[in-house]
Amino acid sequence: MKKIILSTAILIALSGCKKETKTADADTVSAAADSMAVENNTEPAASYASKEVAPENIGQYLAQKNDTLYVTNFFATWCGPCMQEIPHFKKKIEELKGQPVKFTFVDMDDSSEWNGAVKKFGEENGLTNHIILLDGKKLDKNFFPNNFQKWDGGSIPFTYMRKGDKTDEYLGNMSEEILTSKINSFIK
Repeated sequence: MKKIILSTAILIALSGCKKETKTADADTVSAAADSMAVENNTEPAASYASKEVAPENIGQYLAQKNDTLYVTNFFATWCGPCMQEIPHFKKKIEELKGQPVKFTFVDMDDSSEWNGAVKKFGEENGLTNHIILLDGKKLDKNFFPNNFQKWDGGSIPFTYMRKGDKTDEYLGNMSEEILTSKINSFIK
């Protein structure tokens, strides 16, 4: 019986985060990310330091082709696997300071959580300046197929990397070893 329960728990953890009430599940705010910001007319997010970004501007950000490695992680504060991989990203941010690598965390929480759970998460993890807010309710049916080959928005975490014409997509919880390997494939 213990083996069945343990096996079930492992399968649930490996399947990633899904939140059925979301219409779409989901990283270095640079000058480009700042230019993606939209006027936010809702009070809850108005005082939060991170910026809301329109879906069409996320697509433009993801399509940047230059010598900088863009590591973009789509996450939510309610997603256990997302929270498990955050320390690996924080470690890489520190290790790669001063190099042309930009980390952005695209928050997929409901906008009602931006000033609460998301703000608290950003402050506690020192990631506020790396978080951009994306209102999943504004995503149309073409957002995922227009921007990704592997991700349909059905679960998170999801990490997209781009440097020049080279891209990589990873769906699910990324171990420190996998993150290091993927980043090294771009910068070495």
